[in-house]
Amino acid sequence: MATVILLRHGRSTANTAGVLAGRTAGVALDEVGRAQAERLVSRLADVPLAAVVTSPLLRCRQTVAPLVKATGLTPRTDARLSEVDYGEWSGRPLKELAKQPLWKVVQSQPSAAVFPGGEGLAHMQVRAVTGLRAHDARVTAEHGEHAVWVACTHGDVIKAVLADALGQHLDLFQRTVVDPASVSVIRYTDTRSFVLRMNDCGGELGGIVPPKPKRRRRSGGLSSDAVVGGSTGRKDRE
Repeated sequence: MATVILLRHGRSTANTAGVLAGRTAGVALDEVGRAQAERLVSRLADVPLAAVVTSPLLRCRQTVAPLVKATGLTPRTDARLSEVDYGEWSGRPLKELAKQPLWKVVQSQPSAAVFPGGEGLAHMQVRAVTGLRAHDARVTAEHGEHAVWVACTHGDVIKAVLADALGQHLDLFQRTVVDPASVSVIRYTDTRSFVLRMNDCGGELGGIVPPKPKRRRRSGGLSSDAVVGGSTGRKDRE
């Protein structure tokens, strides 16, 4: 299967205001977020991207705008990658929400959290993972198993997808940090997922591109086996 770069949108006006944006319309990147979006072009310069898929929300579309301009790719939007529907919590200050009884559930047992007038975190995980895997299969079919693509989405969504890829219960997903404009990278295979990066806010990402094998494997695809003792880090490894 292909390799997916999970990109969180850049810093938004809601992030700096301490507000839970949710699906509130018009929440845009702030000045820092726009600069983060511009830097993604150089960070991904050595990655031959096959596709870009984004949440329909403005802050995600703004984040990928410089990237799609530089690559000439046409982004697809998918509501399955949208932010959690926080319902009545949307647009409210986080310090105010922290006083609500549901806050403790969100922190300690998120699989049981359902936001008033919105959706549950467990439901969000299912629709996000389902959407990502569908796009991953499509990109693989169109561009091959060595293809790399970007999915721009939101913090809690990425945390839930990473929990699934790591085989963790959703109740552990609050242990993962996903910063604005960070990238996390997953490579799905026939039998397991490999998490290549998590919350990477650093430099170039050329090292995530899977090397083309020198000879065809009997299975006809990338191996699902883990490297015993750990990866050597060599870009020419099979």
